[in-house]
Amino acid sequence: MRGQGRNCLLRRTTCSELQSGRGTGGKRRNSSMDRWYFGKLSRFETQNLLITSTNPEGAFLVRRSEKDDVGYVLSVKADDKAKHFQILQGGGGFYVVANRVFPDVAALVTHYRSNLLSTIQITEACVRMKPEPQDLSHITVENWERPKTEFTLGEMLGSGHFAEVYRGKWKDVANVAIKVLKKNDDLDHREFHLEAQILKKLRHKHLISLFAISTEAMPFYIITELMAKGNLQLFLRDPEGQNMDLLSLTDMAIQVSDGMAYLESESSIHRDLAARNVLVGEGNICKVADFGLARVIKEPFYVSDDKTIPYKWTAPEAISHGKFSHKSDVWSFGILLFEIFTYGGHPYPTYSNHQIFELITSGYRMPRPSKCSRPIYDIMQKCWGWSPEERPKFKELRSDLQSTRSYDE
Repeated sequence: MRGQGRNCLLRRTTCSELQSGRGTGGKRRNSSMDRWYFGKLSRFETQNLLITSTNPEGAFLVRRSEKDDVGYVLSVKADDKAKHFQILQGGGGFYVVANRVFPDVAALVTHYRSNLLSTIQITEACVRMKPEPQDLSHITVENWERPKTEFTLGEMLGSGHFAEVYRGKWKDVANVAIKVLKKNDDLDHREFHLEAQILKKLRHKHLISLFAISTEAMPFYIITELMAKGNLQLFLRDPEGQNMDLLSLTDMAIQVSDGMAYLESESSIHRDLAARNVLVGEGNICKVADFGLARVIKEPFYVSDDKTIPYKWTAPEAISHGKFSHKSDVWSFGILLFEIFTYGGHPYPTYSNHQIFELITSGYRMPRPSKCSRPIYDIMQKCWGWSPEERPKFKELRSDLQSTRSYDE
C-alpha cells in the first residue's frame, strides 16, 4: 500500500493518548485541551509553530518534550521568540513554580491565562498548521503514472547533470516540483528510472515525497512535493538563514540525520548528500532530496566507476576505489555539518578538486568553524574517520546531535 496517511508532523501524540483521551496529568482531555495540547514536539518545531504572524504575543501550547527526562513543557510566544517553561510534577500535582501546585496541567494553564507566568501573560492557543498530504489525491495513491497534460511547468528552480527542476502545478490545484529529463540516451533513462523506483519505496518525514511520474513520452517527469524555501545551501546564505541561532542549526542537522537513519535502515545509500540536495519547507522543515545517484544495496559496498562524483563531499574510499556505502554517506554528512555551521560556506574553500584526495590522505581535516561548538565539531570529526569502520551510524549521529542540545527555558 503506497499511502501511509498524512504527515502529521506538528501533532504527534501517542496512540494511547488519542485513544483514551488522556495526555496531561492523567485527566481526560477536553475541547479546551484539544486546542492547546500538541503532543510530542521538539523545541525547534515548537519555535517555528509559535513564531508566525498568525500568532499574537502570548500565544502558547503545551507539548511533551522529545527528551524523556523533561516531560511536559509550556511554550509561549514572547517578544517574537519562543519561551519554554518546564512543567514539573511533585507534591501531588503539577507546577512551574514550586509554591504553586495544580492538580493537573489543564488547571495550571487556566491559572496562568489569568495570572502572569514570570513576566509573561499567556493569551490564546497556538494556531495549528494543516498537515501536508503525502500524495496529490486518492487517484495518485494507486496510479503513479500520470499524463503530462495534468501538469503545468513554471519557473526553473535548478539544473543538474541530466535533469532540470521546475516549480509546477497539478491540475491547477496543487503546487509541485517537476524534475524533467534533459537528455535522451539509454544511460540517462536508466538513472531516471532508478531514482523513481527508489523514491516509490521511501516514505519518511525528512525525505522528499514522490507524488507521480510521467514516462509515456519524452521528456520524462518525476513529480515531487514542493519545498517553499528551496535548497539548504542557498537558504543558509539568505538573510533568514543567516539569522538562525546555533540551536536551530543543530535541529536542522538532526532532521537530516533522521532522514538518513531511515535511509540506512532501508538498505539504501544516497551518494550525493550535500546542503544543495536538502530542501527546506515552511516551519524550516528539512528533507533530503535529489536521489539521482541513490542505490539500494545488498552488499556492504556499492562499486561505481562514475568519475563525475562531487569530490569535496566524497569519502576517500569512494574517490580512490569507487566504493560507496552507508559510511561514505556518513563522511558526506560531516561535510554537510560543516556547510550548516558555516551558514552555507564552501568546504575546502582554497583547494581544487584534484587536491582533495591528497589532502585528506595526509590527515588534513577542515578546522572547526568559528561559530561551531566543540561537541558539534567532534561529531564532524567522527564522520571523517579514515576507514569506514571508524565512522558512526546515522542512528548514533542523530543521538549525538540531540545530546548537544541543552534544555532551555
